[in-house]
Amino acid sequence: MRLPAMSLSSLADPPRACDRAIIAGRIAAHALGPRLAAGADALDREGVFPHDNFPLLHEAGLIAYAAPAPHGKGAGLAACRAVIQAVAQAEPATALVLVMTYLQHRQLSCPGSRWPRDVQDRVLVSAARDGALINALRVEPELGTPARGGLPATVARRDRQGWRLSGHKLYATGIPALRWLAVWARTDEAQPRTGVFLLERRAGQAGLRVVESWNHLGLRASGSHEVIFDDVLLPFEHAVDLRVPEDWAPERASSADREGHAIQQAWMSVLLGTLYDAVARAGRDWLLGFLAGRSPANLGRPLSTLPRVQEQVGEIEALLAANAAMLDLAALRVDAGEPPSAADSGLLKFNVTSRAIEAVERALRLSGNPGLNRGNPLERHYRDVLCGRVHTPQDDTILAAAGQAAFVAHQAARPGA
Repeated sequence: MRLPAMSLSSLADPPRACDRAIIAGRIAAHALGPRLAAGADALDREGVFPHDNFPLLHEAGLIAYAAPAPHGKGAGLAACRAVIQAVAQAEPATALVLVMTYLQHRQLSCPGSRWPRDVQDRVLVSAARDGALINALRVEPELGTPARGGLPATVARRDRQGWRLSGHKLYATGIPALRWLAVWARTDEAQPRTGVFLLERRAGQAGLRVVESWNHLGLRASGSHEVIFDDVLLPFEHAVDLRVPEDWAPERASSADREGHAIQQAWMSVLLGTLYDAVARAGRDWLLGFLAGRSPANLGRPLSTLPRVQEQVGEIEALLAANAAMLDLAALRVDAGEPPSAADSGLLKFNVTSRAIEAVERALRLSGNPGLNRGNPLERHYRDVLCGRVHTPQDDTILAAAGQAAFVAHQAARPGA
């Protein structure tokens, strides 16, 4: 696996990124790369969750890497981007689970976080001490993704002991290893409230069932199965952020909520964009080795010596260079306290994932039949990179919002408007 060249994210992190623990984390992620990559093909082929990878990440201090101090390393977005790039280039399903944990840890430190302090501390301490993973469970069979609106069918009912949660969630990435589930649900009150109910998984827990249904084209080792809750008991204080549905609308958001949302969207777009860009880079690396090592008998020299081949590889390099520039700049803006708007973060995700997909498609065209051979990793990288299109926010939502904003800005700029 070729290590990425030194970039803006390596040179211009905020001062705290020079802390030795953060630098050690970056080095550890790159050092783990070959070990993670060695099992990637078998994990994909068998659709098996990479249980063995997470103790390695925890031992290297990378599970709580993004968690705020004093519990975690408090790494900024540029540093976390470097870690995710190294892990994803080796084994992207592992990186996806790590991204989800980073996003939840950072959300706890965002302006306006309403999670009780003692609950925050329990989540963060468990990450630092045990390598405990966390993810949000939001998508449902009937509702789809909450990003498109609607009330969840998952219901929390309050009794004398606490909250009792019942419902059905899809795409619970990492569920074979998750300790904490941040479940999007509604109350059964006359005026329902919606929000996050935090569940800590325990051995032999009553009422929680995992349906191992994940059989996807890409990221097959991510363990994104279904979860069914049947009257699962949660403590009162684990209803960590409940609001009437109207208060979740953007126009009702406080300034702290808007700032926190912009930061969170930037983290999500940069880290997911980095993941899919890293998959494309892994595909590029395989292509370079293939072209340098293939010498057709009628040519008498490697394909890599042909000017036309070099030009086509250069087109792939141009796509990846654009991705690096966009991702580095966005990460630096967040670390400098000037995050892009949520809409701009959506466009970043669209642009980066589109270029990553195009880069791998170009590699497939250039490699011919060997690129689609199951014995080579390029077809796996292609299946994995395609998942970028369906990750929230999805392309149609991003582009529709951008188009609407463009018309609003155009109308506002007209004389007399």
